[in-house]
Amino acid sequence: MWGTNQMDDSKQIEDALFFTALHITDPEERRAFLNRACAGDDPLRLLIDEMLAAAEGAEQLVNRGLSAIVHSAEDCHALHGSMEHPASAASGNERIGTKIGPYTLVESLGKGGGGEVYLAVQHEPVHRKVALKVIKLGMDTRSVIARFEAERQALAMMDHPYIARVLDAGSTTFGRPYFVLELVNGTPITEFCNSHHFDLRQRIGLVISVCHAIQHAHQKGIIHRDIKPSNILVSMQDGIPVPKVIDFGIAKAIEGHIGDATSETVQGQMLGTPAYMSPEQACINSSDIDTRSDIYSLGALLYEITTGRPPFDMTDFKEVPRADLPRLLSEKEPVRPSVFLKHADPAELAKLGGMFSSDPSRLASMIRGDLDWIIVKAMEKDRSRRYETANGLALDLQRFLDNQPVVARPPGRMYVLRKLVGRNRAVFVSSALILLALVGGLGASTILFYKARRAEMRQTELRKLTEKALENEAHLRRAAETRSRLTEAVAHARQDDFEGAARILGEMETPPSEPSLDAITALRDVGMWLGGRKRWAEACKCFEWLLEIDKLDPWRTVTLNYQACGALLARTGDWERYQRFCQILSDAHQKVSDGDEAGRILKSCLLQPLVPERQASLAVIAKVSEDWLQTIPQSQKFGWGSLPSSLWRFRIGDWEAALEVSATGAMGATPSSAHFPSYHAIRAMAFERTGDSVAAHESFEKARQALVAKWPSDWSEGTHAGYWYDWLFAAVLVQEAGEMLGTPLSLPVDGNAAEAPDSPTIK
Repeated sequence: MWGTNQMDDSKQIEDALFFTALHITDPEERRAFLNRACAGDDPLRLLIDEMLAAAEGAEQLVNRGLSAIVHSAEDCHALHGSMEHPASAASGNERIGTKIGPYTLVESLGKGGGGEVYLAVQHEPVHRKVALKVIKLGMDTRSVIARFEAERQALAMMDHPYIARVLDAGSTTFGRPYFVLELVNGTPITEFCNSHHFDLRQRIGLVISVCHAIQHAHQKGIIHRDIKPSNILVSMQDGIPVPKVIDFGIAKAIEGHIGDATSETVQGQMLGTPAYMSPEQACINSSDIDTRSDIYSLGALLYEITTGRPPFDMTDFKEVPRADLPRLLSEKEPVRPSVFLKHADPAELAKLGGMFSSDPSRLASMIRGDLDWIIVKAMEKDRSRRYETANGLALDLQRFLDNQPVVARPPGRMYVLRKLVGRNRAVFVSSALILLALVGGLGASTILFYKARRAEMRQTELRKLTEKALENEAHLRRAAETRSRLTEAVAHARQDDFEGAARILGEMETPPSEPSLDAITALRDVGMWLGGRKRWAEACKCFEWLLEIDKLDPWRTVTLNYQACGALLARTGDWERYQRFCQILSDAHQKVSDGDEAGRILKSCLLQPLVPERQASLAVIAKVSEDWLQTIPQSQKFGWGSLPSSLWRFRIGDWEAALEVSATGAMGATPSSAHFPSYHAIRAMAFERTGDSVAAHESFEKARQALVAKWPSDWSEGTHAGYWYDWLFAAVLVQEAGEMLGTPLSLPVDGNAAEAPDSPTIK
């Protein structure tokens, strides 16, 4: 803090700015410095210009400026014990040897934007070398400080092996913010690959690692916005190249955690490096920037790392006015990597030969095709046509390395033309043979006729093979898109953004085509969350898809999910879909041996009247459940233990047995538990079947009161005795009992409870 016993604050600022500007000899640099330092303060700028104009012959004014700075620095030393030098403060640089907190500056590592980076030594509580970044004097405007604070918060939110970690943060004695990063002893990724003569496969492997780091930042809500080779440092660790993404100085928050600060830094400015910048980011006043802007920059990085040069000539941007840059980036298309390499002159190829371990003349053929399409898709001008996520780009690059079909490649014109000719080859061959047959006679024509028939049959086989290949390609694309969407849904769910995860799952049209832990995690967690809010149709879609996954690879981990799915289908009243569900469940568990699991399956399949053709398969499961019921302690029969047997006996018409078993189960039930209304609903229907109408209405009233009391409008998990699907199970039975007794039960409708589940039919 400047001292107030020598002069007022305004005079100190005027003199410090004047002295600093006076020692900048280059007029353009001096003008740029004053533009930044006096931004928004026209009277101050006018005063400094007048002081500079009168500088010649005004030595006393310079002495006064020096005196003010020296006295101010002495005051800071007295207040804070600072080692910062007044001359260094005036020039905007920290003096080497200066102590900032527990750190001593050793040497300057570079500067960029509004910050300078130093190599520093930490003395306590540990002794180590670190990288310390601090705002330059004269750049501490509100916008620069906001951007600096955004970088500090952005890095602190992330924890990834390929992103430089934040170790500390604070302010210097002059109030200039700083933060401390781990020291990355690496070189820019392009220089590292060239100096180590990495081949194409090794270079793409490094880019895949960078994609994973950027994906982590995106999941934390951060867009880097300045991805370029100098911001990705690579070093060898235990013989393995390890990249580190640095400099989130112009990072933008996706969800607004730090976006309020950063948004001010970009108003009226263009931030980033033009050669790697997406068209939408080049628009100076554009605030509509999302993660796909980083995908474009990753594509530009991939272009340079595979060809040895950026996608655009840097001189193009130096000669173009800044106002025309958005138009240039939107209209100018980069030359495809393979085309550039194919037409490169011998000198350029010789230069590439010193960078790659493989023959540079073969690079064009290696890149042409799939890798060309991957780079083009990543750098699409229309961001809706780029990869949705950094992981999507990484997956396509891995497919390229594994010689698998890539998502980016569309069918080319020559490819379509070759298929067209192939489909009509028999026509051309047969036409030629007919002409020969007319000359050669009847015998030759007969032979040629049979040859034409064989060719036609072969063509039909080839056409079928081609159609199957196209179907497989489309299937792979859909599967890749589904995996990408599931990854996004899992990311939202892990951040407790279940609404966002539900939106992504709701947009998906087909279930996963292969089992995965990501699919199970997203569908189960989001389905439970939706069910807790009575959004039955959306929840039903999640649990039906879980059933599809279990058919693909039965892990036997979703028994509870069966209960939720059965209750949801029964609640919606979709009879055909519920019966298909029961068939799948009973057929798949004919060899079940666990009595508790058998009981859960039995309950899920008996929420609607029993279909005769299903009775035999369910009888096998019911026997396992009832045998197990005879072996458990009496106390366990009071809860859910007796319910499957009670419901089974009622459905097969053994009403006396249903009353006997349900009486045992209801003994330990309380109105606050979900099995209380379930047992009494079964008892009400069994009494009605035996002709005891009075007892039937008494049991129904108990069930109805317990259910209505536990059916609030705001139904959150953990506030009831039982999961939401247990109460939904009870509601289905109580409503059936009410219809049987002529007293229908009406429950409040929440969420989309009245809608039919909008999901593919169970097969």
